[in-house]
Amino acid sequence: MDQRPIGVFDSGLGGLTVLKELRKVLPGEDFIYFGDTGRVPYGSRSKETIIKYARQDMRFLKTFDVKAVLVACCTVSSLWNEIENEFDIPSVSVVAPSARHAVEETSNGKIGVIGTSATINSRAFRTEILKLQPNAEVFGIPCPLFVPLVENGRIRPGDVVIETVAKEYLEPFAEFGCDTLIMGCTHYPLLEPVISNIMPGVRLINVGVSSAIKLKHILSISGLLSDRGGNGSVDYFVSDDTGNFSELASMFLEQNISSSVRKVDIDKF
Repeated sequence: MDQRPIGVFDSGLGGLTVLKELRKVLPGEDFIYFGDTGRVPYGSRSKETIIKYARQDMRFLKTFDVKAVLVACCTVSSLWNEIENEFDIPSVSVVAPSARHAVEETSNGKIGVIGTSATINSRAFRTEILKLQPNAEVFGIPCPLFVPLVENGRIRPGDVVIETVAKEYLEPFAEFGCDTLIMGCTHYPLLEPVISNIMPGVRLINVGVSSAIKLKHILSISGLLSDRGGNGSVDYFVSDDTGNFSELASMFLEQNISSSVRKVDIDKF
């Protein structure tokens, strides 16, 4: 048994959707969450910059002697295989587990993917899906405005801004005929009610659910699970002002976390 914390990082608020799932399946674990709010979004950055940021995020988390890391950012996850061997701790990215989940869910073999421009251009989800189901049809659309809208709290059905943007992005999937859609960015489950209204009947894949289950499996077979039954803690860190993050995170997590959020200078790592 191992009582050390688990690290989770994302470009901002999105990783909270993964953290929420992690706490459901691993209630006795402690977590260190880092949201790089000062440099969000990652999805419009160059490959070199994304990798630089990911290395800094990992170096910061390693200062807490974390026993494992969940890469709660699809943009970083799409490039994770290029740098994961640089770090000597177990890690899980969100791409492969979510691709497997989509293949298990689809009935007609037509799978849609939404994500940042970097994630869609990497074709990472497509690659993983076709490994598992070579005859699948995969259709990806970048949704670059979703992350900044989520970071500014535009997430509710009825909000004319988010609904207008979402309809423009998602309407092509109706013509494609997909029955399963991977929300290929950890910010996007915060928009699940909006997406569901536009795409009724389509199975939505929350990457946090799949990756949380995968991490639990890795910890279990490696003997790294905590032996606590529940009441694990979370320490939150961000790279910009804590106030906006605390407000939106408290709303999503349905608990006040303002006293648990601290600012860090990520450029030191």
